[in-house]
Amino acid sequence: MKIEWQKAAVGRRKFLKGATALGAVSALPIGLGNRAMADDSSTLRVRSYGDMQSIDPAFSKGVIDEEIHASIYNKLIQYKPGREWDWQMDAASMIEQVDPTHIKFALRDDIGFTNGYGSMTAEDVKYSFERIISDETESPNKPDMGPLSHVEVTGEREGTIVLNEPFAPLWSIALPYITGSILSKKAWEAAGGKATADPLAESGPYLRDSWSPKERTVLKRNPDWKGDAPAWDTVEILPIDDENTAEIAFEAGELDFTRVSLGSVERFRVGVPNGGTLLEYPSLYYAWLGMNLDHPKLQNQKLRQAIQHAIDVPMIMEAAYFGAAEPSTGIIAPGLIGNRAQSLVPPAADFEKAAALLAESGETNVTLKLDTLNKTTFTTAAQVIQATLSQIGITVEVNVLESGAFWGSADNEDLQLVLNRYSMTPDPYYATSWFTSEQVGHWNWEQFSNEEFDQIHNSAYQESDPAKRAEMYQRAQDLMEETGAYRFLTHEATPVVHSAGVTPALRPDGQVLLRYFGKA
Repeated sequence: MKIEWQKAAVGRRKFLKGATALGAVSALPIGLGNRAMADDSSTLRVRSYGDMQSIDPAFSKGVIDEEIHASIYNKLIQYKPGREWDWQMDAASMIEQVDPTHIKFALRDDIGFTNGYGSMTAEDVKYSFERIISDETESPNKPDMGPLSHVEVTGEREGTIVLNEPFAPLWSIALPYITGSILSKKAWEAAGGKATADPLAESGPYLRDSWSPKERTVLKRNPDWKGDAPAWDTVEILPIDDENTAEIAFEAGELDFTRVSLGSVERFRVGVPNGGTLLEYPSLYYAWLGMNLDHPKLQNQKLRQAIQHAIDVPMIMEAAYFGAAEPSTGIIAPGLIGNRAQSLVPPAADFEKAAALLAESGETNVTLKLDTLNKTTFTTAAQVIQATLSQIGITVEVNVLESGAFWGSADNEDLQLVLNRYSMTPDPYYATSWFTSEQVGHWNWEQFSNEEFDQIHNSAYQESDPAKRAEMYQRAQDLMEETGAYRFLTHEATPVVHSAGVTPALRPDGQVLLRYFGKA
């Protein structure tokens, strides 16, 4: 029997493009839309998708805060802008892993803290890193430091990072990301170890000049910075939640840089207003359809495999992601150690195979509930899944949930199918950590429990050979897919636009590195 996919979702795509653009016209944020941008070659104006949450790296909420932290604080190493993940020296003049659990470093001698707190020393590094892992601090970012034991100070500007066991992600997450920020021990101890809205002492190429909540954060060039001078005297960061609204601000000349919606990529590929440029980057996020292995309706592996093969991922990319994202091969994105060249189940639907697997399962009159977050991308993807599964006789009820109800689904015994999306850092251990047996009932919503998978997760981050690590993480994703409980969808995409006078500096996932932005 030949089964043909109905094209209704594509029409919905065209409708969504028009509807989102119209809805944004009247939604310009505070501070935008009421003035014309001056021709100011000394000020860079960028959009962030949210407002700053914390000036303290121990309590940073992620990339929104990190955009600012990486500009006003220093780290031993920073991410290097480009299309491939790499790092470069920042506060360190020397850094070397002398054995699997010891990393020696020396600091530059020309970095000082503001507000009279003197030069940066190895004591500041020790204080900053050990503060993150201290039980007293209760930092939610403690896991990023992995098995850090302590920092041994061996000189005024020399020290050794000591680990309890090998930890390869030290170089990709712990040091160049949130937890790597070096604070002034004297300043933070004088303040009782806590900061509120204002930085206590800064050291980076920029200083935070002002913060108007929900309106803008302003950075100014640090006059005492001795490293490579930043290109811009002033950086204004404007929190704009809606991407379509940000696009209007960009087209009006109010912004120099912004991420844009996937629905606008096709339009910007034709041309970017005001001589600007579109750049398309992959994302580290991963989205997938999960199946609850413990639910009575989903304990038949042949049924789960039938569902895998009946879901047409390219159609979801077209309908829900406007053709601007690519199908994924697992939970680990391209460019990272452990990314698979291909998944076990091809991305395109194979209805004939799906129907055969369903027949083998012996299941009839199958009716399932699919939970999804109330966001257009996910509800559209859910509708595509609903339509394709109907082609093999499986009825799907789409259950749209608001954020609070959706993220409380981990302990929902009636969870059956779920469309999910998790964030990611540039190391595979962060992805596998949520699917271990100990995460069942927490972040492991599929109730997936596999001894080999757990063993891989607990040993792969200690492996120093990248090729061996890659093989281990690839095998881990095979184990997930073989259960039939996962249909991997996409890592999404990060399309951005910038004005003609700007040379952006971006991570390989399209996130900004403001301190390295240049002028064209």
